[in-house]
Amino acid sequence: MHIPDGFLDAKTVLVTAGLSAVGLGTALRQARLHMPRRSVPMMGLAAAFVFVAQMLNFPVAAGTSGHLVGAALVAVLLGPAAAVIVISAVLIVQCLLFADGGLSALGANIFNMALVGSVAGYAIYAVMHKVFPSPRGRLAAVAFSSWCATVLAAVCCAGELAWSGTVPWAAVLPAMTGVHMLIGLGEAVITAMVIAALDRIGFAELPTGLAARPGGFLVYGLLLALGLALFVAPFASPWPDGLEKVAFMLGFAHKAASHSTAVAWAGGLSTAAAFVCSWGLAGWLVPAQRAEGKR
Repeated sequence: MHIPDGFLDAKTVLVTAGLSAVGLGTALRQARLHMPRRSVPMMGLAAAFVFVAQMLNFPVAAGTSGHLVGAALVAVLLGPAAAVIVISAVLIVQCLLFADGGLSALGANIFNMALVGSVAGYAIYAVMHKVFPSPRGRLAAVAFSSWCATVLAAVCCAGELAWSGTVPWAAVLPAMTGVHMLIGLGEAVITAMVIAALDRIGFAELPTGLAARPGGFLVYGLLLALGLALFVAPFASPWPDGLEKVAFMLGFAHKAASHSTAVAWAGGLSTAAAFVCSWGLAGWLVPAQRAEGKR
């Protein structure tokens, strides 16, 4: 769903950049005021995991692939403000170091995946989990909210393409929502499996343990993410993702700027960069939060 350069016109680029700046600024302020110290290492690890997960395309149907967005997953684990920051950091690193998503479309990609995916996904999860508070209800809420977050982000992407005059709304909306309804099923399964695994090892107590001795878990987690980026990502599904498939179907794929990258080395370096970026940003936010607590 990463929009490349060339798909959006100037007005859409400017509006989405403004919306994303306001949304990210709000998330930074919320994190600065309320984020606990134990979330600092988790934000770095979440960024590394999401970055790698987005490299691992899985086949969907009819020559189309999809990948985890991860916004709802991070929102459930760390809250919507932290999720906006983590997904934004991942998208920025992908754009600048991995050429995944255009620089001019960075605001749109942050709005769709970081803002809409995180906030809408968390809101749906919170409401559904309140209605169904059991462990099984929690997993159902996780799965459904992650599916909804993927589809809603695709709807926003379709609206941006239509508003830019790239493709008519009547054509792009059913195409984008249809394919991302399928991709969202993969997102739902992966998200629910991750949450179930973390719940099984006692994730409720995990952040406290990380705050006390973060070294071991973080090192193992980062090494796992780097290993996946270096050795698994090059063999991910080569089929086009949902947006690329729609672009070919509706005849506007030629508008995208082309980039060539070496998957293994770029993926490994970018995974480390995403980890360092998010952890560094969280580390900057927490002292400010502690200072405010002393007033």
